[in-house]
Amino acid sequence: MASNVETLIRGAVKKGIGKVADFNRKRLPRPTDSHPYLTGIHKPMEEELTLEALRVDGEIPAALTGRYLRNGPNPAAAPDPASYHWFTGAGMVHGIRIEGGKADWYRNRWVRGTEACAVLGEEIPAGEREAGGFDAPNTNVVGIDGRTFAIVEAGGKPVELGYELNTIAHNPFDGTLKGSYTAHPHLDPSTGEMHSITYKGDEMGKVWHVVVDGNAKVIRELAIPVSDGPSIHDCAITENYVLILDLPVTFSMSRLLAGHRFPYAWNEKHQARVGILPRKGSAEDVVWVPVEPCYVFHPANAFETADGKVIVDVVAHDTMFAESTRGPDSQKARMERWTLDPAARTSSRAVIHDHAQEFPRYDERLTTRPYRYIYTIAIPEAAAAEWEMAGTRLFRHDLDKGVTDTRDFGPGRHPGEFVFVPRSATGAEDDGWLIGLVVNMNDETTDLVILNADDFTGSPQAVVHLPHRVPPGFHGNWVAD
Repeated sequence: MASNVETLIRGAVKKGIGKVADFNRKRLPRPTDSHPYLTGIHKPMEEELTLEALRVDGEIPAALTGRYLRNGPNPAAAPDPASYHWFTGAGMVHGIRIEGGKADWYRNRWVRGTEACAVLGEEIPAGEREAGGFDAPNTNVVGIDGRTFAIVEAGGKPVELGYELNTIAHNPFDGTLKGSYTAHPHLDPSTGEMHSITYKGDEMGKVWHVVVDGNAKVIRELAIPVSDGPSIHDCAITENYVLILDLPVTFSMSRLLAGHRFPYAWNEKHQARVGILPRKGSAEDVVWVPVEPCYVFHPANAFETADGKVIVDVVAHDTMFAESTRGPDSQKARMERWTLDPAARTSSRAVIHDHAQEFPRYDERLTTRPYRYIYTIAIPEAAAAEWEMAGTRLFRHDLDKGVTDTRDFGPGRHPGEFVFVPRSATGAEDDGWLIGLVVNMNDETTDLVILNADDFTGSPQAVVHLPHRVPPGFHGNWVAD
């Protein structure tokens, strides 16, 4: 526990660094091109909409009653393009409500943090926020215990939203979350607990294993020593373990002092490794397994084998944030299967599919167990410094057959992450629907597309039409009523 003197010293140092960063931010060179995450498909929406009785082609399944929700960065105030990073825009949550085969409404609402409230002339909602930190979670939106939370990593606290996406409060799980949270909690369907690995931007020496129970209360916050302040976007869980993806993207003091909003960069001196943490173990119980240098935003599923190995499927990037200060910039991203041997402390990597891709999803009823299908979106093979979220294809990887099926939405039509929704609790792994947004840049409209997972390349089950472009965000979920 830090003493009061230590706390004062740290606060003064942090404040001084912030002043230097603010000063240098104003001196950053003006960009000579259009910012890729403020223009084109990424141009932020400028207003909140409420649309009712949405037009639908096809037949929405009667079994679907709830909301499709998606979160992403959408600055409320015009940002400075010299310092803006895609990951730092204020969160905006989009939702489409479905019941009785109809699409009742669409809403988009800024998460009410400092930025949005200043622009909208509103009071900041009550609740605990990260002091001096990011208070408009922009990365994911989840349902827990009948409640809705916008979430983000690196220290930002969860924000509770109402059913119609109004901000209720900044709410770190009713005060039970003492530290930081994540954008990617993983639900164990056998226990009802949500596991995550979290980090905090100003804590270089530790990350945390955080467990939230089915009542949206934190029941475990275990500190784990690390070095260099790694950016750990996601994790994976097996029946007995949590996997800590400690990879070579770490805090960069030089980028922070230079005035850049997102102070993380590729660090070739930081050892790439995966920590295998027993789910009820201590930090001393972590088995660290070296892996070849790369970066992972998102794993798919993970499970254990009979001979004690751990399997995890990931989208692996060759590097990340090596050059760009505006957004992701890897030159290669492929779907891989990693085999980790905790006894020998060795790892191996095998390619599942070699095309650039991201946002893997699967049937989450099978979390911690062997499974067959992964769904990802294609992204263009890198030809520039930053990603272009302009792919037109959705992949289905059949892990049993070793084949990949492709669904192409056509020129100018760009899918985001698709989530699998089962038709029943006990149905087959592909007995369900795939739901996601597809932006049509030919006319700047957006469709919510519902596909039959067991007819992956067939006609959509239903398409809900929106008369405007929804900027590509990050993550979404189907939250049943």
